[in-house]
Amino acid sequence: MNIAILSRGPGLYSTQSLLIAGQRRGHRMFLIDYMDCSIGLERNRPMVYYKEEAINYLHAIIPRIGASGTQHGSAVVQQFEMMGVYSVLSADALLKARNKLRSLQLLSKSGIRFPRTVFGNFHEHADYLVESVGGIPVIIKLLSGTHGLGVILAEDERTAESIIEAFQKLKEGIIVQEYIQEAGGEDIRAFVIGEEIVASMKRKALPGEFRSNLHRGGSASKINLTAAEVFTAKEAVRILGLKVAGVDMLQSHRGPLLIEVNPSPGLEGIEETTGIDIAGQVIALIEKEAVKNKV
Repeated sequence: MNIAILSRGPGLYSTQSLLIAGQRRGHRMFLIDYMDCSIGLERNRPMVYYKEEAINYLHAIIPRIGASGTQHGSAVVQQFEMMGVYSVLSADALLKARNKLRSLQLLSKSGIRFPRTVFGNFHEHADYLVESVGGIPVIIKLLSGTHGLGVILAEDERTAESIIEAFQKLKEGIIVQEYIQEAGGEDIRAFVIGEEIVASMKRKALPGEFRSNLHRGGSASKINLTAAEVFTAKEAVRILGLKVAGVDMLQSHRGPLLIEVNPSPGLEGIEETTGIDIAGQVIALIEKEAVKNKV
């Protein structure tokens, strides 16, 4: 098959891992910067152009869409889908998962547990938002933040109110969440492909840091998930319509609490920690789904 990886970083670990995995399995692999793609809108003749060349030779795509490129990237993915190209990540699922507020609304409606959360408009009083999730300390998150950026721990009321009011003045969308003390700066990443969890790890923050992201210097180790954690991860992915995702959870006294579902999860940390060929399993999913969809 002809498979393209839609990525802005050709040298990134995840991009290269997928590229090599596809080549090893005998596929013709392409790297395409989705921000350099344009869309041809003609009646009954959808087309994607890459640097002015028509792309009419692909059987499948693997979108690696960054948060800042979600709008354009999802449009490109949608166009490929209209052309009959199989996509590991659908445009609709990408938009659902990237909208933190919308995804939490969908997940809460389906009974998924996560830390007490409140979203307020730009006129809500900061003290009301803090009290709505149980009081100090609280986590304040930018709706547009990724990799732990735009996530702040406020340990006293004055700090929380100052941060919230500053973001509100900038017209930045935020959510306020309760701080799960017992998690101790650790979280769990479950990697889901298709309908199965293929790998999982526990991430631990550096001393004095509450964000456990590996991008921020955290460490990771293999972990066996509990039945409740398995259910939460699988159900979250199903609800959002994802085929490949990283599901992040906290271990709490109330059981697993979901904190995020990443539609374009990085492969480096999970592959190095677990020794599992995640990229190869993504390619295997494409092979299976391509047959099912008669690509």
